[in-house]
Amino acid sequence: MTSLVLHYSAISDVGRVRKDNQDSGYAGPWLLTVCDGVGGAARGDIASSTAVKALRELDDAPADRGDLLDRVAAGLDAAHLAIGRLVDEEPALNGTSTTATVALFDGSRVGIGHVGDSRAYLYRSGELSQLTTDHTFVQTLVDEGRISPEEAETHPHRHVILRALDGNHDLEPDLFVLEVVPGDRLLLCSDGASGSLRPDRLADILATGTPDYAAVELVRASLEAGSTDNVTCVVADVLDETATADDPSFSDLEPLLVGAASELRRRGRGVSGGMGIFRGHRSGDTGELEPVDAEIPEGVPFAIATDPEAQRYAPRPPRRFAWLSRLLVLAVVVGLLWVATAAAWAWSQRQYYVGESDGQVTIFRGLDAELPGIALSEPYETSDVDVDLLSGFDANEVTEGIDAGDLESARETVQRLAEQQRTEPTAGASTEPTTGATTGEG
Repeated sequence: MTSLVLHYSAISDVGRVRKDNQDSGYAGPWLLTVCDGVGGAARGDIASSTAVKALRELDDAPADRGDLLDRVAAGLDAAHLAIGRLVDEEPALNGTSTTATVALFDGSRVGIGHVGDSRAYLYRSGELSQLTTDHTFVQTLVDEGRISPEEAETHPHRHVILRALDGNHDLEPDLFVLEVVPGDRLLLCSDGASGSLRPDRLADILATGTPDYAAVELVRASLEAGSTDNVTCVVADVLDETATADDPSFSDLEPLLVGAASELRRRGRGVSGGMGIFRGHRSGDTGELEPVDAEIPEGVPFAIATDPEAQRYAPRPPRRFAWLSRLLVLAVVVGLLWVATAAAWAWSQRQYYVGESDGQVTIFRGLDAELPGIALSEPYETSDVDVDLLSGFDANEVTEGIDAGDLESARETVQRLAEQQRTEPTAGASTEPTTGATTGEG
């Protein structure tokens, strides 16, 4: 049977925004892996580098072809437990976690292990296939048919993942085997690449050049597409072993450790002569620049500058005394309503109008309006002026209510009506003026 080998490359770039690299990657003759750590104070760089350190123990020729997935599962479990021990030794790291996508080669097959939203792709015969499924909240919405894959690309919660290596929660990796053939090209990448480049763009880049060339171009294209995340790409070609016997680029191939897991830049293995892969490429530099301080510019809303990486993986602890906060909010709202109601009531009690009560012209305090079950006014002073002794016009005005504003104006209105009653009496009515008044409040 034909024996196959991997011709691989790996590159990790901090990107143009972040101050540090949370990604780690590894590529060797038997193992490919990418881990993307949680951001923020929990130190995702430590989580991803710890995971890769444990996983790279898998990079060895398999003794038994039948245990491929068992080895992958054991490697992920070892990485998971290593992070747990790290947190136990350093409680300040509580909450740290990382994704992990692993491809373990045995000469003819690749065992895939996957947790999180880093991805594995297969490029075969001009067609690109996504091998892994993201363990994200947004992916569950896509699976349920609630949003489309296109809508998922811009969903505000697309960074929230549901599974990760954290040494705390139960580990539930996806595990499967892929049969490979000569000419296959594998890509493992963090979401800094897959979240910025559409599948057709990924396929276009993977269709060209060596693994070195493709890896560099993937990183560069991700940054040019606007990725604000770290970008890590591992590319490997599946080749017939006999076809690589006289290939000098293959004979000196060594394992590559990139990102947070390595403090050293890659040396040698350049695309052009002895230069590193960051030089001599068709578009110049990869964009590996000095990181830009992610300060919030003056006048920019906080929501725009907030880093989604800080909220990606670690589950949030429950808020303490949440019931007390709600109670305080309720008390404030009730207090504001009470103050507003008291102010409105006090204002209404300074309003007066002239109306009719039991056939007499009466000064009312309050508002000349009605609400079901609520009295907005009450008699304040009752005069001796009889409504029946007023002219039809005046009587109608009194019945409808005459706005007076303040008490003094109301009393002047009553006095005017008393004078009208005296000078224009109704037939049979007394001509004596009646200007006396009684006060409703005593």
